[in-house]
Amino acid sequence: MPADDPRVALGRGGHGDPPDGSCIAALEAMVLRIPTAAPEADGTLEWRATTMLVVEAVSRSGIRGIGYSYTSAAAGVVVGDQLRELVVGRRPSEALQAWDAMVRAVRNVGLPGIAAAAISAVDTALWDLRARQAGEPLFRFIGAHRTEVPIYGSGGFTSASQDELTEQLGGWVAQGIPRVKMKIGIDGGARPEADVLRVRAARKAIGTEAELFVDANGAYTRRLAIDQAHRLAEHGVTYFEEPVPQRRLDDLKAIRAAAPMAIAAGEYSYTREDTRDLLASGAVDIVQADATRCLGVTGWMEAATMAAGHATPFSAHTAPSLHAHLGCAAPAIAHVEWFADHVRIEPMVFDGVLSPVDGYLHPDRRRPGWVLPSVVPTWIGGVYELLEET
Repeated sequence: MPADDPRVALGRGGHGDPPDGSCIAALEAMVLRIPTAAPEADGTLEWRATTMLVVEAVSRSGIRGIGYSYTSAAAGVVVGDQLRELVVGRRPSEALQAWDAMVRAVRNVGLPGIAAAAISAVDTALWDLRARQAGEPLFRFIGAHRTEVPIYGSGGFTSASQDELTEQLGGWVAQGIPRVKMKIGIDGGARPEADVLRVRAARKAIGTEAELFVDANGAYTRRLAIDQAHRLAEHGVTYFEEPVPQRRLDDLKAIRAAAPMAIAAGEYSYTREDTRDLLASGAVDIVQADATRCLGVTGWMEAATMAAGHATPFSAHTAPSLHAHLGCAAPAIAHVEWFADHVRIEPMVFDGVLSPVDGYLHPDRRRPGWVLPSVVPTWIGGVYELLEET
């Protein structure tokens, strides 16, 4: 590996393998399908459930590392058919070699999307296993730059009523979260005036001091996004995420040049090349990455290093329990997304998820790894279906 590879910085803390029982004996995967509390929608998608792949890497001595991704049940098939044999039998210190092997193995399947999500879950499980074996929290095992990360409350789905929207965003601000994000792009961007009215209501609910972010999930055209940016700025919007689809870099660059607020994208970066191209294009003011999509802890830390090298603010997309640790280890972090869906789901699956304090998440300095499993699911139709207790 070249000395200037961003991953060389990972694992330089002198962490080797424990002398006995350290090799990986099993790689276990399960898929959870968790219905939403109500139908949800953003500018380009509607959904009634969230699917989560949970992976455990188990050492011969019985220590278990946990990783996960939000994806399709098909990602679990990728783990079993193509990734497991590349991981089992390795020493945990060979996590980066396993990462390289997994990326090569899915060449003909196609890396972006489902395969990337599968690799993400496995890679995170390997890092968690290494941290547990070392007896350290994940953020300290990687190497901590800080012990807390700022968050923004994220929800405000287009399917929510205006009362639900204002109650949710206003509630977060009342809890001490100083920045919140809502969805826009109602009916695929066909009702821009309705978007502005909801933004105005949100601003009234959160007051003048809190930051207000919006996310169109790629619902707008270039021209509409520029027009909307100026309308939204009148209500103090300071952050505009994915006004057009992330892959349309020329459009994003034109919107950035014309908009009076920061433009953000990056949640659909699956590879280092995706992050590289987004940064090199000059299309965004803030670059995002999601460790459940961008090839796990290894890929996310690469993205963080690239963003720091471009002096571009870096933000973690969703999965707050994991990204709290990674955000503490990143060279720089603007914020972590406190995403409503995942805030609801993660305590149903994991033990030890974090709660915000005055707008920050503080990873537990005493607990090895990043989280513990807590769910014993019921087998239904090929996946585990987890229903919230009532």
